[in-house]
Amino acid sequence: MLRIDGLTKIFGGLRAVDNASLKVDAGQIVALIGPNGAGKTTLFASIAGFHKINAGRVEFLGQDITGRPVHEIARLGMVRTFQITQPFAKLSVLENIMVGAYQQFEDRALAEAHAREVAQKVGMAAILDQSASELTVAARKRLELARALATGPKLLLLDEVMAGLNPQEISEIIAVIRAIRDTGVTILLIEHVMHAVMSLSEFIYVLSYGKIIAEGAPREVVSNREVIEAYLGRGAADQMPATAQAGQSQEGHSHA
Repeated sequence: MLRIDGLTKIFGGLRAVDNASLKVDAGQIVALIGPNGAGKTTLFASIAGFHKINAGRVEFLGQDITGRPVHEIARLGMVRTFQITQPFAKLSVLENIMVGAYQQFEDRALAEAHAREVAQKVGMAAILDQSASELTVAARKRLELARALATGPKLLLLDEVMAGLNPQEISEIIAVIRAIRDTGVTILLIEHVMHAVMSLSEFIYVLSYGKIIAEGAPREVVSNREVIEAYLGRGAADQMPATAQAGQSQEGHSHA
């Protein structure tokens, strides 16, 4: 569904993303992890058309979409959420979700009906009349998810939808993301909450200093020596008994 080949994004003299390649197959939940400042959000923004890339190719549903504007990419069915949620504060929850729904439905009644369906899926049906300005952090995260989902995406790029949530809220969002995937939406997510990554994703890519340093099934990746070093510092892998590596590296990720 999504294929990235040799994507490079340079800001001034900094290679924020350096020759990164990855792919996401239809129906998968794929995670992109890495330490803070690794270039994950820049890679997301580049894939979704928010940044003009310096080199490489982005292919979505078999089409080369490199350099296409954001709205065109969104119409094809690739939509991203943002790490910092910014709902339309003066609008209600329902009206915020309808903003996304208008991408599919020009008719107000149809957009509203669709927005209500989406709200049900993300557990917001009870607070549709509430003003977006009054929402908790957890509710704003759900609203960000709902707005993206209302556009009718084929691929959702989720940028740290669990940041700032407590364990109960994280469990609830994990269930929502699974339910979204079960409706046929493919998901690529950036996440620091490692137990969420481990329970949700079928495949993981690890980015460090703009480069993909590891990829594979979750269990392989968290016990990978290079990944442990990227998160916990040089020499960290040597200080870990081999049997404890997987568990401890997971712990390191969840604090990263």
